Amino acid sequence: MTIQFFCSLIGYISIFQIPGVLAAESNETTSSYNTSPSTTESTEGDTGSLLTSVLVPLLVCFVLILVAGYLLRSRKHRKADVSSGEKKIPNGILEEEEQQRVMLLGSSPTVLKKYFPIPLENLEEEIRIRSADEGKLFREEYNSLQSGNLQGSLEAANKDENKEKNRYPNILAYDHSRVILSPIDGVPCSDYINASYIDGYKERNKFIAAQGPKKDTVNEFWRMIWEQKSATIVMLTNLKERKEDKCYQYWPDQGCWIYGSIRVSVEDVIVLVDYTIRKFCIQAVHDGCKTPRFITQLHFTSWPDFGVPFTPIGMLKFLKKVKSLNPTHAGPIVVHCSAGVGRTGTFIVIDSIIDMMNEEKQVNVFDFVARIRNQRPQMVQTDMQYSFIYQALLEYYLYGDTELDVASLEKHLQSLYSPAPHFDKIGLEQEFKKLTNVRIMKENMRTGNLPANMKKARVIQIIPYDFNRVILSMKRGEEYTDYINASFIDGYRQKDYFIATQGPLPHTVEDFWRMVWEWKSHTIVILTELQEREQEKCFQYWPLEGSVSHGEINIDIKNDRLLDAISVRDFIVTSNQEKQTRLVRQFHFHGWPEIGIPAEGKGMIDLIAAVQKQQQQTGNHPIIVHCSAGAGRTGTFIALSNILERVKAEGLLDVFQTVKSLRMQRPHMVQTLEQYEFCYKVVQDFIDIFSDYANFK
Repeated sequence: MTIQFFCSLIGYISIFQIPGVLAAESNETTSSYNTSPSTTESTEGDTGSLLTSVLVPLLVCFVLILVAGYLLRSRKHRKADVSSGEKKIPNGILEEEEQQRVMLLGSSPTVLKKYFPIPLENLEEEIRIRSADEGKLFREEYNSLQSGNLQGSLEAANKDENKEKNRYPNILAYDHSRVILSPIDGVPCSDYINASYIDGYKERNKFIAAQGPKKDTVNEFWRMIWEQKSATIVMLTNLKERKEDKCYQYWPDQGCWIYGSIRVSVEDVIVLVDYTIRKFCIQAVHDGCKTPRFITQLHFTSWPDFGVPFTPIGMLKFLKKVKSLNPTHAGPIVVHCSAGVGRTGTFIVIDSIIDMMNEEKQVNVFDFVARIRNQRPQMVQTDMQYSFIYQALLEYYLYGDTELDVASLEKHLQSLYSPAPHFDKIGLEQEFKKLTNVRIMKENMRTGNLPANMKKARVIQIIPYDFNRVILSMKRGEEYTDYINASFIDGYRQKDYFIATQGPLPHTVEDFWRMVWEWKSHTIVILTELQEREQEKCFQYWPLEGSVSHGEINIDIKNDRLLDAISVRDFIVTSNQEKQTRLVRQFHFHGWPEIGIPAEGKGMIDLIAAVQKQQQQTGNHPIIVHCSAGAGRTGTFIALSNILERVKAEGLLDVFQTVKSLRMQRPHMVQTLEQYEFCYKVVQDFIDIFSDYANFK
């Protein structure tokens, strides 16, 4: 369009420069107005001279200015396009292996900057500054990194015999840092695997960063484990994500399997909410009677299909488990995702910088990422992963390691009940006060804050987050009927193991039973009386006798019995629409007084045990837990369920991080200091009752 405009201008100027054309056009125009010919010719001649001598130079200057401006603007556009193209990488929405070819950074950043170490006391403020404007400064810092080693050669990776061994053709191992396998006689290039040595904070070759094995590289993967004397594998991807193969399953589900020259047998599998631990015994088949070795694979399953984990709590817990299980004198820890650079690099950097924090009381993420990119290109692949590293470091700095062995609980409680240094408050109160740092994310409560849905809340401050709210089927022609004030909450071993909800209101009872039916729940826990201090805390949503219907759901009470402080009610629940019936058991705990907390912990321990037994008999569908608002007592019950389950399984507990994690899933979970203290009390009672756990290692 601009070029056409210039052409028109030039054509217009040429008209003024050719008198004949001007006279002809003028005569055509003026003849229609019946003007005298002689007068017209004289006037036109004078006018042409004037235009030629004055206007033409002005117009030429004007056109030159326009052309210069256009060229300058075009140049800037091209520069901007190149810059944005160089920086175009998977960012937040796309994962590191979104396409068949992993999208790469440009070889040199647009702006070269130097970033200095951050003292720990400044870390929180620096992260706040970098996070402003949707993380603009984080992106700038990340984009200032070189993508890799500019002098690094890739000859082995690019050999024709090795090209098919690379999962992604543009994520390759440098020659100077690649893991070299012992060659197999008669097999060319059998020393190659797409894996690189990576340094830790101060330990040379602490890690091996590898791609997720392909079907035809599994044998090389296990050969590498054996030859490198590795004892730990860290897996950071799932086998499939968004229907795409990310990694071939390189281990047997049970029994044993031979991969090339290595026999692998499964010894144990422990499934937890954020990760799975698999223990293997491996042995070289053709090396005579070589002593078998034990390998631990820690598979982090909570990295979402795209982006980064919602909170770094699970990753830090996972990292600590990796450190505790890796033997002191073992070979490098093998870390892999799919390409072996994005999540892999993120994990390695968090581990290493935590060591730096403990040693130097400062962090230098920029220099460390630059350093390991000299060993393997593209390590830490998105600015989202880069900022997640900082979030994990801040989490560790602010809250430290709050995990306890059950044997040290008593000593820890003694310290909590002693006045904190420089504070009048006891340590327990200080610990609870840290939970107020868990920000309530009101921007993630849009659905609950819709006017139609606000009417369904008992306490307007306690509504579900959009990312984990329980969604009901929408009634035809009725808006907002997919909403209920209820949140999915993770258990110790299973995601979405609980549903935390408020006590039903008269106009939300139908939604409550729809939720019970649609989410196939067989267990309901109620922790409040229907009325307390002459206030309704929960509408009676079940019949005292006979049956009652709420919408399409019919509830028939089968029996009602009192066991100590717990009423156990069995309901036959029928969906009139689906013509199906289900048994639902309700546990109504009467041991929680109107004010305060239960007098002793045994009743809560018995309740948790009864609920878990019910779950084992009916399958692990969500347990619906409610009090009145669905936060205080509800959060305390869920926290204790998770804490006690971990005590039984591992002999470990972390009351602080358990409650903190719950508060990130639903506001105000474990609402008071008294409820928080009660969590510790119940764990102590549990250990005293089941003294076998006191020495659990």
